[in-house]
Amino acid sequence: MIASGTGLMRAAIAFEKGVVRCDEVEIPHPVAGEVLVRTRAASICGSDLHMVNTGWAMHTFPAMAGHPGHEAVGEVVESLSEKFAAGDIVLTTPHIWNSRCFADYQVVDDAHVLKLELNVDIETVTLAQQLGTVVYAAKRLPSSLEGQTCLVVGQGSAGLFWNFVLKNLGAAKIISIEPLAWRRELGLAYGVDETIDVTGDAGIEAVRDLTDGKGADLVIEAVGTTPTLSQAFHLVRNEGRVVLFGLPESEEPVPFDYSQMFKSRADVFTVLGSQDEPGLTSYAEAARLISSGEIDVKPIISHRVNIGEIDRAFEIANERVDGAVKIGITFD
Repeated sequence: MIASGTGLMRAAIAFEKGVVRCDEVEIPHPVAGEVLVRTRAASICGSDLHMVNTGWAMHTFPAMAGHPGHEAVGEVVESLSEKFAAGDIVLTTPHIWNSRCFADYQVVDDAHVLKLELNVDIETVTLAQQLGTVVYAAKRLPSSLEGQTCLVVGQGSAGLFWNFVLKNLGAAKIISIEPLAWRRELGLAYGVDETIDVTGDAGIEAVRDLTDGKGADLVIEAVGTTPTLSQAFHLVRNEGRVVLFGLPESEEPVPFDYSQMFKSRADVFTVLGSQDEPGLTSYAEAARLISSGEIDVKPIISHRVNIGEIDRAFEIANERVDGAVKIGITFD
């Protein structure tokens, strides 16, 4: 067992907006109700990009070591909690504003740790954090989407997981909007029926062409940009549903087409708080889906980059080239 607080570890540090580098810092130590986890695998979420690039929900720069990473699996090496013991394999699910997963070791309170089977595939089950957030959000939808046309804006990893969940809920047709060809192709493998390769007004017209001029019954905004926020209410049919899943790209007020939202009469909800769900049941379900093979997430992990090159990992994720989808972080 490691003696926490007595050695050094590698950790990503956001030194300023848009600048992330690996540095050496002291290994943290847990207090009562917390565990020290040796991170085995992590991945970059789109929300990490928003936070680093714009400062959304960041406390300060330089940021605390390991922040804002929040998708990770690791091994408990020290526990001051009755719920966990050294050797447990766990999914860590901290709040995004207090997450520290981009480090060799992370301290997490026991309410945000999910125990996994010892034989899980470490790399793939890491994606249970993001898939679990989609599962959590989908609980607010009808139990069946039979006969409904659903539209997913964005085919990053979040959009791909939404395809899978919507198909499982019985959606009659799933349409995606995604300008990147490789992501559109991947979307087809996860349940998309029709792909649209244009955005903006052209994308709105394409959706209307595919829905007899009505718009989609359900729109999932899985990007989190100012343009797609307003666009969602031009894509949904009257009295349809809109799920705002993408994390805001800024904490600053943004221009918004409130008139179109008002006229759409749509039911709308945002997604935050899956980490506080009692028993972390949505994350547990996501881990089961991945481990059972009901969803194959391996094609989503397009790159694997060591924590020592975290700057390169963020560069790949930001530039969205070379087939980039989900960037996995290794800790060899």
